Amino acid sequence: MTGTTAVRDGAALAVLSHRFEAIVRRMSTTLARSGRSGVLNTARDFSCCVLTAAGDVLMTGQSPPIHVMGGPDLQARSMLEFHPDVRAGDAFLHNSPYHGNTHAADHSILVPVVDDAGVHRFTVLAKAHQADCGNSVPTTYMAGARDVYEEGALIFPVVKVQEDYLDRADVLRMCEMRIRVPHQWRGDYLAVLGSARIGERALVGLAEEVGWDELDAFAADWLDYSESRMAAAIAGLPAGRVVTTTRHDPFPGVPDGVPVRAEVSVDPVDRVIEIDLRDNPDCVPSGLNLSEASSRTAALIGVFNSIDHTVPHNQGSFRRVRVRLRENCVVGIPRHPVSCSVATTNLANRLGNLVQRAMADLGEGIGLAEVGTGMSPSEAVVSGVDTRNGAEPFVNQIFIGTNGGAGGPAGDGWLTMDDLGSGGTLLLDSVEIDELKQPIVIHERRLARDTEGAGRHRGAPGLHVEYGPVGCELEAIYANDGAINPMLGARGGLPGARSAQHKRDRAGELVELDSCGPVRVVEGERLVARTSGGGGYGPPHTRDPELVAKDVREGWVGAVRAHHVYRVVLDDHGQVDAAATAHLRDAAATAHLRDQEGTS
Repeated sequence: MTGTTAVRDGAALAVLSHRFEAIVRRMSTTLARSGRSGVLNTARDFSCCVLTAAGDVLMTGQSPPIHVMGGPDLQARSMLEFHPDVRAGDAFLHNSPYHGNTHAADHSILVPVVDDAGVHRFTVLAKAHQADCGNSVPTTYMAGARDVYEEGALIFPVVKVQEDYLDRADVLRMCEMRIRVPHQWRGDYLAVLGSARIGERALVGLAEEVGWDELDAFAADWLDYSESRMAAAIAGLPAGRVVTTTRHDPFPGVPDGVPVRAEVSVDPVDRVIEIDLRDNPDCVPSGLNLSEASSRTAALIGVFNSIDHTVPHNQGSFRRVRVRLRENCVVGIPRHPVSCSVATTNLANRLGNLVQRAMADLGEGIGLAEVGTGMSPSEAVVSGVDTRNGAEPFVNQIFIGTNGGAGGPAGDGWLTMDDLGSGGTLLLDSVEIDELKQPIVIHERRLARDTEGAGRHRGAPGLHVEYGPVGCELEAIYANDGAINPMLGARGGLPGARSAQHKRDRAGELVELDSCGPVRVVEGERLVARTSGGGGYGPPHTRDPELVAKDVREGWVGAVRAHHVYRVVLDDHGQVDAAATAHLRDAAATAHLRDQEGTS
């Protein structure tokens, strides 16, 4: 530990921690209510956090974990490196994946919180995914980009955009000249900036109540307390070392896909978890490369998904997890000009899944199976010209169909988990609002039956989505994974169903599409997406038969699958035939034991 955990009594620690959490909530509410693009005010793909003056993550709130667990500290330290003399009224725009940010589409505003004597006390950070970030084609995810130049995004490595609370108009003009639908971007910029300023003002107000020195002391104690909680959680884990592997589907620039390996070691005596990612391929000529922030964060997500969920997510608890990275590695530390355009989703999800599946391999009751990954056409960036009100250009990412969550030791997969990086924090778009914002019709959105990863606790099924343009031609750019390599189960659980993407032509025929867009769709055609199902946890034949019967009644699982996969026999009324089920399951248990003995 770096200090003591007894300086402040528990009540005072709890009160101030909730005050800081409330500040983060105020920042988030500001951003949600004032963001202009659908990706912010509908899906809420943004995050807010408070850091210490030294750059330690202190409070994150309810934010997508890929944004706030392993990167804000890198961003804040880059700010101090490039701008050692910060002042009240400063604000910095930061989206560089080479200096601590996730990827170029996540625009962050960092505001140093400075007291009346000019002392830097804290930093607030608001990060928001953009509808457009100046890429060479209208998407914020360019999986096929061979380098950052082909990607085309504007890169801001901690650039000052406000001084004395006034905008630097030249920087904003650069953005408006390069970013599509500039008025939409300007609105989102103001929302992010306003969120950060709200955080700054709230911290100053809190300091007026209790004093800056008291807040500094709280920060040190809160981080130490969080570290002690993390140490206690690790002490209760089984010791061991597990190596897990996976492979991302083939994409442009990586025709054989991308293999990924994680070595996870748990030491409950020293109370440390180590994740070694150095034995992985070099960076690839594709946008799939992870930034350092995404590599660290994905590994941390896999750990935190596997332990006591009440352990605070901050720099204190992070001290107990050592993530080993190397430079020029596809899941490591990239070198400019490697493209990291898709660094928050595909390989990040694969990596986090590896870690939580490794944790599950260590022992019963911990870890998770794999969460669905990839961005199918149901999460595409769509663009075109809206002819309903003149000829206005539009570009936005839609979230109308999410991937299935993973089965775990205590429950079934979360239906709206979406992916590992969002952690269930993003909202599924309203059909009606999406049809108002963009010239599209969403013809169908439903659960895809029998796509769950079967298990004692099943993964969530994928969704089936169909949509198409109205009065225009639509371009959709997506980067889907899991169509070839599905999401695996844990501890005997089965994989979730593979994802799929098609175009339905005007005659109603389905045409299979590549896993990586773009694709153009004209009026009368539809994009058809089936998202990935999450993996199951534990052998399917150990699932409570009554839960299987309920899944059948509600349409999640078919009766045939219930019989052949879960070994549950239902009568003509959909009720469990206990005797027939017991007989069927005895045979399944014997076969499962024989398989385990054969692999031991």
